[in-house]
Amino acid sequence: MSSEELKLNVEKALDEIRPFLQSDGGDINLLSIDDGKLVKVQLVGACTSCSVNQMTLKSGVEMTIKKYAPQIERVINVE
Repeated sequence: MSSEELKLNVEKALDEIRPFLQSDGGDINLLSIDDGKLVKVQLVGACTSCSVNQMTLKSGVEMTIKKYAPQIERVINVE
């Protein structure tokens, strides 16, 4: 998978989870994909102060991204 295809797949994953985040007043932005394995995102809006944002990141965002791009090993939030 090319880096462009990988980026498109990660964006598709974020588009899938974005409505859930937006319904709680938050959102997510893709910042970068490093070495084809590490995705850096930025949680914005209500997601920045939410007490369960790390759980959302791991169980929601990371799981959804891995469904579209299995080679991704980790997703981190960059503030």
